Amino acid sequence: MKTDELTIAPLDPARVARVENCGGTIIPLEPLGTEVRGIDLISETLPDPEVVQALELEMANRGFIVFKNDQPLSVDDFLRSSCLWGGRALHSTHGMHPSTPGNNPHIFRLSNDRRAGIPGVGPQWHNDGSFIAATFSHSGYHIIRPAEKGGGTYFAHQGAAYDALPQNRQAYWRRLSSVNSASGVVHPVVHKHPISGRLCIWLHLGMTGAVIEKRTDGDGFRLLNADELTRLCHEYNDILNAGLENGYAAIYDYRENDCVFIDNLAVAHRASPEAHLPPEQQGLRIMHRSTVKGVRNLAPTVELPQFLNIDGPSPFGEGVWKSGGVGFRWEDDIPMQN
Repeated sequence: MKTDELTIAPLDPARVARVENCGGTIIPLEPLGTEVRGIDLISETLPDPEVVQALELEMANRGFIVFKNDQPLSVDDFLRSSCLWGGRALHSTHGMHPSTPGNNPHIFRLSNDRRAGIPGVGPQWHNDGSFIAATFSHSGYHIIRPAEKGGGTYFAHQGAAYDALPQNRQAYWRRLSSVNSASGVVHPVVHKHPISGRLCIWLHLGMTGAVIEKRTDGDGFRLLNADELTRLCHEYNDILNAGLENGYAAIYDYRENDCVFIDNLAVAHRASPEAHLPPEQQGLRIMHRSTVKGVRNLAPTVELPQFLNIDGPSPFGEGVWKSGGVGFRWEDDIPMQN
């Protein structure tokens, strides 16, 4: 598909009207994402269910929404708001930093100062929860303290990125499935988004232990070797980065009290390099993240099981089969931490 044919759906006028009828405003961010004002996340009264549905649909199409809050959210408000989407319940698998308010197990506290939060997380493109079958439907980011000199998050629309691939690579990627290096869960490298219906690419650049190809003659499977997997990871990284120039990726620079929710099946994300610079250089940054229960398994689209024993011998012969840590290191000198 040509670059000028790539599209991220505009806001739906009926959904805009639904939000405005409840006293809110919703505007598109460019080239992806949506900003919402006037919808209260602070009270215990949840937004109107029709407004929630409209916003969830816009997230599926445009990747993420940003609530601009005039006053701080409490931890309870943030977590309650996180449960508006997807599986409507928290699914928390992370470690907990000692500075987490109230030792709340559902808050993943991130910072560029290890005394204030967990540093160095997410430097490469990824989707949250790639180590479980029913990957998180949504993630939330509450900005407690943005760094004075910036340091946001890059978001890339994975449906538009799929469209940007040459057709022969689209066909090849549709035959691929990734194996998580920590759990052995198997996910398709291309999946159909359950709400938008778009074909989307999916690969965790910091936690992949193997990629399996279904043979074109239909006769079984093979593992990608190191050269092939290196090429795939570079292609994935390059096609998402290309969105910064071609209109399907962007950096979002946070402001204090911003509350961002992402559709975790529609957009990949990575921390900007500036987000990990020390506070003496960049200013102190603190973010709270939540993760929302998945609605269904992200199951392989070819005849493979949902889980394979990545800690055991390869069932597919020669090729990359690496368990633990960050999995296959596709470039030697890049930071990889999850």
